[in-house]
Amino acid sequence: MFKKLLIANRGEIAVRIIKTCKRLGIRTVAVYSEADHESLHVKVADEAVNIGGPRVNESYLNMDSILQAAEETNADAIHPGYGFLSENATFARRVEEKGISFIGPKAEVIQQMGNKIEARMRMEKASVPVIPGVTLRDTDERTVIKAARQIGYPIMVKAASGGGGIGMQKVEHEDEIMKVVSSVVKKSETFFGSGDIYLEKYIENPRHIEAQLAGDMYGNVVCLGDRDCSIQRRHQKIIEEAPSPFLSQEGRERLYNVAVLAGKSIQYTNVGTVEFLVDEEENIYFLEMNTRLQVEHPVTEETTGHDLVEWQLNIAAGKELPPVNDIQGHAVEVRIYAEDPVTFFPSPGKLEKWSFPQMENIRFDFGVSEGSTVTPFYDPMIGKVISKGNTREEAIDLLIYCLEKSNVQGIKTNIPMLISSLNNAVFRDGKATTDFVNRHIKGN
Repeated sequence: MFKKLLIANRGEIAVRIIKTCKRLGIRTVAVYSEADHESLHVKVADEAVNIGGPRVNESYLNMDSILQAAEETNADAIHPGYGFLSENATFARRVEEKGISFIGPKAEVIQQMGNKIEARMRMEKASVPVIPGVTLRDTDERTVIKAARQIGYPIMVKAASGGGGIGMQKVEHEDEIMKVVSSVVKKSETFFGSGDIYLEKYIENPRHIEAQLAGDMYGNVVCLGDRDCSIQRRHQKIIEEAPSPFLSQEGRERLYNVAVLAGKSIQYTNVGTVEFLVDEEENIYFLEMNTRLQVEHPVTEETTGHDLVEWQLNIAAGKELPPVNDIQGHAVEVRIYAEDPVTFFPSPGKLEKWSFPQMENIRFDFGVSEGSTVTPFYDPMIGKVISKGNTREEAIDLLIYCLEKSNVQGIKTNIPMLISSLNNAVFRDGKATTDFVNRHIKGN
């Protein structure tokens, strides 16, 4: 096992990784920007290194500074967390070239799955069902309209090299298509350095359901359950649960089999997630593969009893996969954002109060503590609350109670919106689809 791990990330995921490392006796190195010098992840790590200015390109995206920090502290492994450089093939390759273990899959796999065009082609070749669609490098009007007519409206226009919902737009009618394509191409070039896009059939009333995979260096690939991530705002997940309340046993087994097929087709190693859209008839369509730990991984941990960070470390150290535990109970996670609950604008500032009731079967993955300053430089997600129950209803009730008893002052958060969503009859009945927030939550 590794002796010292550098975490190339910040906030709650850095704190969460450090917890597992402490339990395993692995020393940790935190990296931080000038804006994060008093952050929680800096305080709980064994060592901490300043890697640059407050902006991400000066620090958390600065490969040279991160690799230099790893060399100076004699770290023998780097965990990228999620976001930032976690799915950057160049970074993974440079880490390995330094003789340092990258806690994740091989660089070539990251590259393959990071490009939606290549990922889609590989899944089709492996007989994994994909949403009907077409990739476009030529976006002149004639080509676009012909492709759209072949697919049929409504259509989703996406950046081929993108992620996180950036640039993604729905088109209902042909007279809108070129305006949307122009907008997506521009955003794709700005955020991802490529103007390639693809068009795909818009699935009506879908569920966003994903499968948690793990693969080792010996060709073993397993599925550790599914997660329902249908509660989203502007294509960003805000509530996740495991297992999905929608899938039948037959549909669940089919999703697991398809996910394992996808993983084996690319010889996947380490922990990763295959995301699907599932329609009303339980037809499964490959959406994308995330070659990293997911924000929502705690609900899988709570229902399987497995520590996924520990799995990541063991796989990277060359160990074979252990047996997979059966799913027990139900878990629900909410993401807490530092944002105005009405306008959803970021709400940076000092956390004058930050307290939640300490309860059995409630887990907190926080990147802040009372007195912390939430800066405007990074993603506004500051923590997660996860509940575990014998039943789905029990887990939801427990989570609502915990959120209602919280005391957060100094900044605004989305906690009121989360409580409203959890109390909504459509969600409680397990009938929420990806348009739930737009349909049922005021202000959206």
